[in-house]
Amino acid sequence: MEKLIGCLLAASLLLFSASTKSGNTAVGAELVPAGTPYSPGILAGDTLYVSGLQGTDPKNHALPGEFGQEVRNCLENIGHVLNDANMNYSDVASVQIYLVDMSQFQEVNAIYKEYFKSPLPSRTTVQVAKLSLGAHIEVSAIARK
Repeated sequence: MEKLIGCLLAASLLLFSASTKSGNTAVGAELVPAGTPYSPGILAGDTLYVSGLQGTDPKNHALPGEFGQEVRNCLENIGHVLNDANMNYSDVASVQIYLVDMSQFQEVNAIYKEYFKSPLPSRTTVQVAKLSLGAHIEVSAIARK
């Protein structure tokens, strides 16, 4: 019996070790519908990689009708992933913004400044032809504690 318990304990430790060996932890899963083929964020050591997130409402996954609210939702979704990783906006080192219409760049900047303070993260903003779900903006980020 003792050998059996010892073997079970050893097997459990091996399985636990294998499951955490990569050191990656998914965060923010509640932001996307079940079965979505990506993680909103991956914490790898002390670095958080936030997937491109859109301005959907985290409860019903719908996009708002107003662009400013879509931007706010998008940045709030980023904040939720940061919070799940025990981080905040000040930990963000790099931001990538994808816009369907570059004429909305100034509106994005005005709202962006409500979330990110000095020192501001590095940033790339590009115009894209189309985003999934009919979104007008998508934002990804990299943060480090």
